Amino acid sequence: MSTSRYCRIVVKLGTSTLTDGTISLAPHRIIELVRQMAQLMDAGVDLVLVSSGAQAVGSEVLKFPKIPKELPRKQMLSAIGQPRLMALYEQLFGLYGKNVAQVLLTRKDISRRSGFLNSRNTMLALLHHGGVVPVVNENDTVATDEIRVGDNDNLSAQVAALIGADLLIMLTDQNGVYTADPRNNPDAELVSVVDEPEIPTRLWQAAGTGGLLGTGGMLTKLQAADLARRSGVETVIANGRAENIVARIAAGEDVGTKFTPVVTSIESRKRYILAGWDKKSCLIIDNGAVNALHQGGSLLPVGIRRVDGEFERGDTVAVFDQDQNEIARGLVNYNHQELLRVMGQNSTEIETTLGYAYGDEAIHRDYLILK
Repeated sequence: MSTSRYCRIVVKLGTSTLTDGTISLAPHRIIELVRQMAQLMDAGVDLVLVSSGAQAVGSEVLKFPKIPKELPRKQMLSAIGQPRLMALYEQLFGLYGKNVAQVLLTRKDISRRSGFLNSRNTMLALLHHGGVVPVVNENDTVATDEIRVGDNDNLSAQVAALIGADLLIMLTDQNGVYTADPRNNPDAELVSVVDEPEIPTRLWQAAGTGGLLGTGGMLTKLQAADLARRSGVETVIANGRAENIVARIAAGEDVGTKFTPVVTSIESRKRYILAGWDKKSCLIIDNGAVNALHQGGSLLPVGIRRVDGEFERGDTVAVFDQDQNEIARGLVNYNHQELLRVMGQNSTEIETTLGYAYGDEAIHRDYLILK
């Protein structure tokens, strides 16, 4: 059984890895990667897979020699390829007793606070269930240039931040980040660690462009690594063809290029929550709820005595005691109208009152910062 230094890992597989550098999927490569991911899950790791490859599969089915440039034709290929790619993952992970869940996202899903919260809750529910692999891809069949994330490298970084991962692994056809393009410069040297606050300019300049099948290149991986490390997520870029690569990285072996976090995940979350308050949206809570928060609990509707201001689900609100002392700030699971209806009630009554429920908590403790 594989061991891991990390509790929650996002693995991003690029098209070049899934095809083993050819124009068709390479099942032998994919099943080897699936084996390693399944073993990490058996060791207790929460694992999310961000997978490219849908367009390549669609291109293979329709016998296209290369991915077209036109967005509608790319979306057509994605529509054809995505179910086939998911069927393959379902079959391969099933060999190890794992279920897969398809999660298709656009920029709109994770840039708005309500969408962020909905996406996070769905992903965490899948992980908490156990034995389920969320397989994430950009929703290429409906995304437009205005709402698409743009590539699965950046999507993987956003997903890592979304679920509070402590490691992002991006696998590609290169051994990592080099000081120059190793494909045409024999003097290029592999960079083992990037721990400066800012990624060095020379690495940005050396970043290459996308390949025949992939939409990203080393440039988008640098962008993703920068985003992830600023969210408190350690990131490794490595060669997907290397032996036992996922397990080795998870075990802490120095392989590929590692990007150390600029801030901790807690500090990143704290900044996000504190910066989001509009200075108008407030919840007034009773002494019992104040004590529960100081003991590490969540804020439940039963403890809310007043709702001030207008806010949407996922917005930051301030929490005050009945003496007008600010106790905390956090991201709400319900909007102001919903909380007005359920405040003072037990959590078991939320669904009866509203006709639905997003959870027992008005603010979950993981998204609440005490003052």
